[in-house]
Amino acid sequence: MGGVLPKQKILSSILDIGILPIVRADSNEQALQAAKAICRGGVQVLEVTMTVPGAIRALEKIADEYGDEIVLGAGTVLDAETARACILAGAQFLVSPSLDVPTIEISNRYSKISIPGALTPTEVHRAWDAGADLVKIFPVGNVGGPSYIKSLKAPLPQVLMVATGGVNIENIAEFFEAGASAVAVGADIVSKRALETGDYSKIEHKTKEFLSAALQAR
Repeated sequence: MGGVLPKQKILSSILDIGILPIVRADSNEQALQAAKAICRGGVQVLEVTMTVPGAIRALEKIADEYGDEIVLGAGTVLDAETARACILAGAQFLVSPSLDVPTIEISNRYSKISIPGALTPTEVHRAWDAGADLVKIFPVGNVGGPSYIKSLKAPLPQVLMVATGGVNIENIAEFFEAGASAVAVGADIVSKRALETGDYSKIEHKTKEFLSAALQAR
């Protein structure tokens, strides 16, 4: 299993790359192959969602195979119990679609990065105040996209925000310009079609495309 990374190094890796690929798949083997493709595409940070069948095993497999070469996260973490299981399986950061303070607390207890989901200014502030390292603004595409990030950053400039939901290759630059510290991308990188057909080269290509766009935007 992968070694323990200092918390600041985990955070720096996420912020330096700026892209957080989300792996949703129908099996842990698909998740493993998608993770490999993402790494070949030049991004060594990714999250595997708990909606993947056998997700904990997928985390263990990826952590075992890649060691310190990858910063591995768990997504769709809804409670502290699941958070702890993910950490023990090798997750270095935990992502949630919603705000659950006990999940933030256990992340901090184990010196892992916490990325809870929030949408309203009240939720964003509460997440940050509870000890979140980054706050996932979700689903940002449904409430204004980049302009919504810009609106949130005005009164909350200290909060490091991860734009999630509706980020694509055409608007990624706008999200960074609006103040997002990183963006999370799901199906636009790891498409269901690519997983079903085993076309992992497509995932690799999409990863490279998004990474290039992010580097140009920043």
